[in-house]
Amino acid sequence: MDFIFHTWPWYVSGFLIATIMLTLNYFGKVFGMSSNLRTLCTIAGAGKFSDFFKFDWKSQRWNLAVVIGAMLGGFVAVHYMSDASNVEINPKTIEQLASMGIDEPNGKLLPNALFSSDVFQSPKMIFILIVGGILIGFGSRYAGGCTSGHAIAGLSNLQIQSLKAVIGFFVGGLIMSHFILPLIF
Repeated sequence: MDFIFHTWPWYVSGFLIATIMLTLNYFGKVFGMSSNLRTLCTIAGAGKFSDFFKFDWKSQRWNLAVVIGAMLGGFVAVHYMSDASNVEINPKTIEQLASMGIDEPNGKLLPNALFSSDVFQSPKMIFILIVGGILIGFGSRYAGGCTSGHAIAGLSNLQIQSLKAVIGFFVGGLIMSHFILPLIF
């Protein structure tokens, strides 16, 4: 039973993701989290203001179940399965975070300086969250999908636009982590 409560090795998680992707492909479904935002906006009535939101959202109900499952799974993982004792963070990463004033995770996977409720007490952090959220929303819409949609579903369907998007995600992530993040903190 301990296997369930610890982080799973890449070969188990990867196999499960591949199995899910093959099953979705078999049934003609396309996976992606950001497409649920369009579905939720359509349900809320955004089709009255934009033709982009005029589509049969009921055909995407299964994907909404994925979002609910991800949120429920995240809640269960954090509150009942958050034993990160078998996860080792590279000491160089901890050193680089410390140089930016970001504390060591201390048995957790996420540092408190970035992921605690104290973040909402700092105007700087609130501004960073708002701007980051807008950029993520714009980027996923501009790229025609989010990282999970392109990197998992798009690449498994051999879509060239997904390959371009994933390359862009990685380049953007490298620029952010090596150049922009040190400027912010």
